[in-house]
Amino acid sequence: MNTSDFYFDLPEELIAQVPLEERTASKLMVLDKVTGEIQHKHFYDMITYLNPGDCLVLNDTRVIPARLFGAREGSGGKVEFLLLTRKSEKDWEVLVKPGKKARIGDRIVFGDGILTATIKEIIEDGKRIVTFEYEGIFEEVLDQLGEMPLPPYIHEKLEDKERYQTVYSKHEGSAAAPTAGLHFTKELLEQIKEKGVHIAYVTLHVGLGTFRPVKVEDILEHEMHSEFYIIDEENAKIINDAKANGGKIISVGTTSTRTLESNATEDGVICAGSGWTNIFIYPGYKFKCVDRLFTNFHLPESTLIMLVSALAGRDQVLHAYNEAVKEKYRFFSFGDAMFIK
Repeated sequence: MNTSDFYFDLPEELIAQVPLEERTASKLMVLDKVTGEIQHKHFYDMITYLNPGDCLVLNDTRVIPARLFGAREGSGGKVEFLLLTRKSEKDWEVLVKPGKKARIGDRIVFGDGILTATIKEIIEDGKRIVTFEYEGIFEEVLDQLGEMPLPPYIHEKLEDKERYQTVYSKHEGSAAAPTAGLHFTKELLEQIKEKGVHIAYVTLHVGLGTFRPVKVEDILEHEMHSEFYIIDEENAKIINDAKANGGKIISVGTTSTRTLESNATEDGVICAGSGWTNIFIYPGYKFKCVDRLFTNFHLPESTLIMLVSALAGRDQVLHAYNEAVKEKYRFFSFGDAMFIK
């Protein structure tokens, strides 16, 4: 199976640059994975596709303001950091620009010395391990100095940082938002509960690799990035009980999907636990836990459109995407949504 098998033509003007004023006002394409039938709705209609006893699974990770702008101590040269993975209390794996000049022992100063970093180790591709020095609580320092790391295809400045967070975000650690969840409001979640639908939360901290393009023609040669996930006992039980009682497991986003499928047994049972996952889901994959999926519209030739194609079939997904282009759906992080039922 080739990467080019997942290509579709996407006009640049359909890439959403800003979020809609109302989260639930986005369009919703409903795709029947059995028949291929397509319906055009709005996201606030999504509740009609949920039944009592179903379980909606949300990723409650929270994006950290992971982009930092500083200066090299001594020369004053500008340096940009993007925080990737926390290694210990003060050590982080970061992406540095310009990377070639970032040498072991270099010190970078942020915010007039409120935060400093020393480069400890060189990894690859501009990635470094650094040790931060600061007073107080790191998250508060980061909130003061950092900027939200919006995806590279978004060129507009985000006025309200909370619009790149889900309303149920809780555990800080992501470099990117689980964007399918951006359509939900607290009011909609209450309506879902009132209908008798169970809501469960998992945590997967989304890494920068989610934007990494597939650079090989044979998709089996693509190496997935690893991301850290957590599923606690309470939420594992909610999911398992719903499935045992005949409810559908409805995943919100590819991140929730990868978390569930990484953890599920062959019988679809979810076990509480945490760890790193680099699961790569593409057509031919047999889903163990997830029955249905809410997701946004993804890049051509990306691992995300491959995952969606695994659930609904490549031909049906590409047909749906071409229909979305024709109907001028908004694509990517701040774009419209799809429900695969």
